[in-house]
Amino acid sequence: MPALALLNVSLIATVKDEAASIRGFLDGLLRQSRPPDEIVLVDGGSSDGTVAAIEGARRGAPVPIRLIRAPGVNISEGRNIAIDHAAHEAIAVTDAGTRPDADWLEKLIAPLERDSNLAVSSGFFLAGGEGWRQRALAIAITPQREEIEAAKFLPSSRSVAFRRGWWRRVGGYPEWLRHCEDLVFDLELRRAGAAFAFAPDAIVVWDARPDLRSFARQYFNYARGDGHADLWPKRHLLRYAAYGLGGLVLWRRRTPLALSALLLGWLGYQRKFLTRLMRVPVSPKRSRRLLAVAYLPLVVTTGDAAKMIGYAVGRWERATDPTISHAAESRK
Repeated sequence: MPALALLNVSLIATVKDEAASIRGFLDGLLRQSRPPDEIVLVDGGSSDGTVAAIEGARRGAPVPIRLIRAPGVNISEGRNIAIDHAAHEAIAVTDAGTRPDADWLEKLIAPLERDSNLAVSSGFFLAGGEGWRQRALAIAITPQREEIEAAKFLPSSRSVAFRRGWWRRVGGYPEWLRHCEDLVFDLELRRAGAAFAFAPDAIVVWDARPDLRSFARQYFNYARGDGHADLWPKRHLLRYAAYGLGGLVLWRRRTPLALSALLLGWLGYQRKFLTRLMRVPVSPKRSRRLLAVAYLPLVVTTGDAAKMIGYAVGRWERATDPTISHAAESRK
């Protein structure tokens, strides 16, 4: 086996109003079994104590922590600014608020060090959360390792590493997108011929939104981004068709046979989400696990409704806003 080609790594992240979590986030990065060679943070205009906390963490930190203040930037702009200021060719990306395993960066960078032809190392993520409701929501919406086909996996930028030359080749993260920017970045890397490796043990833990209202807003924005970028149109159309057909059955054909078919279809659709809850229990208490199962249909329906509204809004904005439509077409 050839010797590893050890890489210097710049770890980048964007932050905004993360005062409650930023010190824990930075501590997790600084305690890595293989620490980054530098940390570059772009603050998008925090109005809480985020900047002061970062400045405090910089003093005496075992690796350099650079802070760039760029009020008003979106996450794509912030990541591009951070990467542009990074000192090293290997770039690791995560999100503020996540909690990396102690060996996350070591396992994330290893594929790039083993194979100089690789462009991207795709890390993974697990659902966190406090209390059974937040954990049930996070577990239900988070893909699990058993569901992943490694060759087709598109990494989230909460856990990914890549060579800066490839970032430059595709023009960086798409700054015209405020949501789903990491998926578009992944797809453009694949179209450009970048080789991906899956590093399933390079894990960060992330927390979903704490309540259904903020969850719905988040998934509205994700689907709106899908509409802007023309992502997954068949998936969205299938969702409209399924709910439309279900509504039609309830309105026009409420026979026992039709209702039974509708119920079976609904249960089949819920199966994926229920399986996730069975693999990763929300609580050691059986009563909390049963409550999570009862809560699941509300989570799924809320998310689907938010996606259907958000995607329609995104498609309308893509069709009527020349800035979005021109940017979208120019990236093809």
